[in-house]
Amino acid sequence: MRQTPGDRVAHSVQRLQTVAMGAVFRREFHLSGVCMGVATLVSIDDFVARLRKFPAASFDGTEHILRFMEENPVDPAGLERYLFWDAQHYTRNLIDKTELYELIAICWESGHVSSVHNHREQNCWMAVPIGRLMVQNYRLLEQDLKAGTCRLEKTDQVEMNRERPCAVNPLAPVHKVYNPRDFGRRAVSLHVYSRPFDSCDVYSEEQQTCGTIGLNYTSMYGKKV
Repeated sequence: MRQTPGDRVAHSVQRLQTVAMGAVFRREFHLSGVCMGVATLVSIDDFVARLRKFPAASFDGTEHILRFMEENPVDPAGLERYLFWDAQHYTRNLIDKTELYELIAICWESGHVSSVHNHREQNCWMAVPIGRLMVQNYRLLEQDLKAGTCRLEKTDQVEMNRERPCAVNPLAPVHKVYNPRDFGRRAVSLHVYSRPFDSCDVYSEEQQTCGTIGLNYTSMYGKKV
């Protein structure tokens, strides 16, 4: 069927609208942690050097560091010296720390699960250079730390892998991370916390209780504590 000039104009307008909507779609998913392209692996040393160049303002929101982690996936080959494993519990291994942030590698055996927790009003970004992990998010309905009681409910789940880092939502920061047994392998996650913190609030989904716990490192800069 032969197109008239008007048809061609209408088609061009429709195509521009589609491209614009696609850009919006990619932007929204970028903010939720989906990597739309393929990035070149970087060494952990280069990752740290680049991370250290960010000004303080970049850590106040989640977008800048999330984009950095999407565009700079870490090569697993250089992580070995920082990784310590425990059959009973995930391990927290400090790689780098400044006044602005701390970078931690967490080692997860198959079946390991974190507590439901928050990050004490600090921002958190997570990437998974080895394996895959799941994040279960929660909505905190009530909390009384002094009484040790709370009410919370599950919301959405997110899978993290090499192509999909994510940022914890500052408006809904309560979550847990776990390595499902049916994934069938170990996993390593890299966490950037800003600012650094040494305690967090934890929650029992079953008992609807909560409390504060201290946080420790399994290793620091490649040496076991």
